[in-house]
Amino acid sequence: MDLLAAIDLRGGGAVRLLKGDYAQETGYGDPVDLASSFIDGGTDWLHLVDLDAARDGGEANREIILEIAAGTSVPVETGGGIRTLDDVDQLLGSGVRRVILGTIAMDDPSVLENASRRWPGQVAVGLDYRLTDSGSREVAVRGWLQGSGVELETAIDRVVDAGASALIVTAIDRDGTLSGPDIEGLLAVLSRTDIPVIASGGVGGLQDLRALAGLKESNAGRTVSGAVVGKALVEGRMTISEAVSACR
Repeated sequence: MDLLAAIDLRGGGAVRLLKGDYAQETGYGDPVDLASSFIDGGTDWLHLVDLDAARDGGEANREIILEIAAGTSVPVETGGGIRTLDDVDQLLGSGVRRVILGTIAMDDPSVLENASRRWPGQVAVGLDYRLTDSGSREVAVRGWLQGSGVELETAIDRVVDAGASALIVTAIDRDGTLSGPDIEGLLAVLSRTDIPVIASGGVGGLQDLRALAGLKESNAGRTVSGAVVGKALVEGRMTISEAVSACR
């Protein structure tokens, strides 16, 4: 299982939100410096998200993302505000290894289809979900501010059919809480698809990474291919080297 060290960008800085709430933000300084520390520590991937662009569209923090991607041999994946094939072309042509489509994959699957056909293996989909009052998992869009009205299982079927090469699955209710990943939700995702699944949201310590690394879906024996970790790293709950070892 790979470690994907996460940096969320807002207003040019590195931040973390609590449960996707833009009003509950904690700053962590310069994102380029933070990326350098993660790279020096030995992370497998960098996971960069433009929160401003995810909410409003546009390219608010794209220059920073491109600067980070161009300055390292560590693979970089990025999401947030990627709405067009031109966006994908710019990012993949500038050193980004994998793009993550979110809102547009739900609004217009043809963009996902065309991007996946043109850049096979480099177009993933981020499926960020909240639990509803009825207990279902609803995918959120536009920087997690709106519900899509689509349940997670249905969304998985749609984006896999459209050519997604991987899924980054975020439990919004756990993101930034350090309370542990949504194991039940991840098992449901693993049982639904055979493409790589990357877990995001809730990792608070090494025990959570070990739990994810040992997670195995019962029918086909599917496992999680990667774990996104952000707050636990910047809060000093683990080092990059410790996290990588736990992922192994």
